[in-house]
Amino acid sequence: MFTGIVQGIASVESVHDQPGLRHLVLRFPQGFDDELAIGASVACDGACLTVTELWADHAGFDLMQQTLDLTRLGELHVGDRLNVERAARSNAEIGGHPLSGHIDFVATLAEVRHPENNHVLRISVPEAWMPYLFAKGYVALNGASLTIASVDRERCCFEVWLIPETLRMTTFGHKAVGSPIHVEIDRTTQVIVETVQRLVGEHLARLGLPG
Repeated sequence: MFTGIVQGIASVESVHDQPGLRHLVLRFPQGFDDELAIGASVACDGACLTVTELWADHAGFDLMQQTLDLTRLGELHVGDRLNVERAARSNAEIGGHPLSGHIDFVATLAEVRHPENNHVLRISVPEAWMPYLFAKGYVALNGASLTIASVDRERCCFEVWLIPETLRMTTFGHKAVGSPIHVEIDRTTQVIVETVQRLVGEHLARLGLPG
């Protein structure tokens, strides 16, 4: 499990592609890998990856085909940067919200605005995922737990406002319009929405009404 509090920015040191598998080596910020072990989990732009090799300030990861299909990690090049977080420890403070490290879909950065002392991202979302997004609700973008500021259901998008500390600790300040964004929706919200949808559908079916 992860908390969505990004702990640093890693850079891609090397990639090695084979059919259905990509080996990725990342360079971590100094100290990030203290007591990190082979077999440990690291969220890389929100995707939970398992450490398969380890050196000072470096780790290797194997990405299977499903991970490559569901994320944009297969498009990374040497020098690219991504948000990283170590797996949560027991009794650790959860400053964000619980995350599984499983990416639900890839969204697109549609607009960047800079009101005074603020940084606003508008994220374009596939329509099928809009029922899980609510103003003041949680969402994880590239592994960062963020609060949704507003939702536009007609345009299938939502906005988040980023404080300077978030920009300092993440890659969001360098994202341009059109950039892909990994999204993990809040699991509690997902369960509630899908339960309500199922119960309403069953009720309408009993009444002989279309769902």
